[in-house]
Amino acid sequence: MSCLEDMPHELFIGGKWTPADNHRLLTSFRPSTGETLATVAHAGASDVSRAVAAAGVAGRPGSRWHRMSPAARSRLLHRIGDLILDHADRLAMLDCLDNGKPLRVARAGDVPAAAAVFHYMAGWPGRLNGEHVPLYTGSPERHLALTVPEPVGVVAAIVPWNFPLYMAAAKVAPALAAGCTVVLKPAEQTPLSALALARLTQEAGLPPGVLNVVTGDAGTGAALAAHPGVDKITFTGSTEVGRDIVRAAAVDFRRVTLELGGKSPNIVFSDADLPQAVAGAAHAIFYNQGETCVAGSRLYVQRPVFDEVVAGIRERAAAIRLGDGLDRDTDMGPLISAEHRVRVLSYLRSARDGGAQVTGGHPPDSPGYFLAPAVVTGADPQAPVVREEVFGPVLVAEPFDTVQEAVAMANDSPYGLAAGVFTRDLGLAHQVGRRLRAGTVWINSWHVLDPALPFGGMRASGWGREMGRAGVDAFLETKTLVNDLGSHQWGPAPASR
Repeated sequence: MSCLEDMPHELFIGGKWTPADNHRLLTSFRPSTGETLATVAHAGASDVSRAVAAAGVAGRPGSRWHRMSPAARSRLLHRIGDLILDHADRLAMLDCLDNGKPLRVARAGDVPAAAAVFHYMAGWPGRLNGEHVPLYTGSPERHLALTVPEPVGVVAAIVPWNFPLYMAAAKVAPALAAGCTVVLKPAEQTPLSALALARLTQEAGLPPGVLNVVTGDAGTGAALAAHPGVDKITFTGSTEVGRDIVRAAAVDFRRVTLELGGKSPNIVFSDADLPQAVAGAAHAIFYNQGETCVAGSRLYVQRPVFDEVVAGIRERAAAIRLGDGLDRDTDMGPLISAEHRVRVLSYLRSARDGGAQVTGGHPPDSPGYFLAPAVVTGADPQAPVVREEVFGPVLVAEPFDTVQEAVAMANDSPYGLAAGVFTRDLGLAHQVGRRLRAGTVWINSWHVLDPALPFGGMRASGWGREMGRAGVDAFLETKTLVNDLGSHQWGPAPASR
C-alpha cells in the first residue's frame, strides 16, 4: 500500500536507522484480514542497551539537548505537532491498517489528538521554573535557598496497541518538554506509526539520541524496563504487566508512572435525559471496539428506566456496522488479534453458562478478527465478565434503586480509572462524582480528554498522572540549592581599585 512505501522498518537509535543486532524480524498483521502487513526489526537485549546508551549520551551535561534553551525546545515540540498534522492522512492510514480501527476515526480523532499533545506540551519548557524559598531556621541575609527542576534522565516509554500514535505522543511529548531523553517501545502488534513518528522528529530537528524507537515483543519491553541505564519507566497496558514493571523498577528504585486497566462504571439516574444517556453509554463502551482502558463497561441504571435504557443500547449495538477500517461506512473495526477475540468470547461464553442473558457478541462469518458488540444482563455480580477487564465491546448492565446502592456497586471493583454519571441534577452529579473512586469522572459525557487535563487511575488502575502540569512534573526531579553568602558587617563600601 502507498502509505507503506518508503516506510522505515528498522530500529531508530542515536538518530540512525539500524537493523537489530541479530537481524531478527517482527511481523505486523492486518486485523481486518489476518494478512501480513509489514515486517520490522525485532530488538533484543543488546539493541535495547544501544538505545539506552544513545539516550544517555544525548542527555548528558554539555550535550546539544542539555544546552538547548527552553524557547528552542518549545519550538521543536510545536514543529513536531505541525508535522503530525501535515502527514495526518498517512499516519491515520498506518494506524487503520495496523490496529484495524476505522480510517475516519483515526483521521478525525487519534492523529489530531497526538498533534495536540505536542502543541500543548510545547508551552511548558519556559514555565518549568524553580523558586526562591525563604528559610525559617537559617539567616535570610546569609543563606540563599533555591529549587531547580531537572529532567529525571533516560525514560523508557512502553505503549499499548489500542491508540498507537496517540499513546506514543502522550509519553514522548511531556518527557521531551521536561528535557528528558526517551527510548520508545511500541506494542508488537502496532509498530508502524511509532516509526513514522521517529522520522518526523528527525525532520523537525530533534538532536540524535533524544528519541530512540525499539520495536519488538514483550521480551523487548521487559529488557527495557529492567535496564539499569533507565531512570524512569512510563507504561500503559495491563495491570499484570504493570506489576512486573514495578518489580523490575524496585531493584534500584527507579521512578514509575503506570496507566493500567479499568472496569469503569457508568451510572444512569431515572431523571437523566434518556436519549443522551443511551447514546453516551453506547459511546462509552463501543468506541474503538471497546478496546480502551476507560471503556464504560459496567452500566448501572436506576430501576424505573432500566429496561428502556438497555433496550436503547441494544438497538444502537445492533445498528453498528462492522467492517474493514478502509470502508467509509464502517462503524467498528476488528479486535486486535485472533487470540484477543478468543479471550473476549470466553467471557461471553462464561456469562451465558452462568445464566446471564447475552445479546450480540457473535463473530461474523468473514475474514479478520471481528466481533459484534454485546450487551449482558442478569449476570452474577461476581462473574468474570463483571469483575475483570474484557477489553472489548462488551457491556454489562445492572439495575439499582438508591444513590447509596449505585455508589457502592460502582466502587465495588479493584480498578479506579474512570466513571460516569448521567442525571439532570447537577448537585447529585457532583455529590456522586466526589464519592466515586476514579481518576476521571465524566458527567453526562464520556471519552472527553484533553492534554491539559491530568489523567490516571487509583488502585489497580495505576500510579501517577499523565497530561497537564502533573504529566510534565512526572518527568522532573526537584533539586534544592542552599548558598552560604558569607557573613558581612554593615559599613562603608569597599574602596574601588
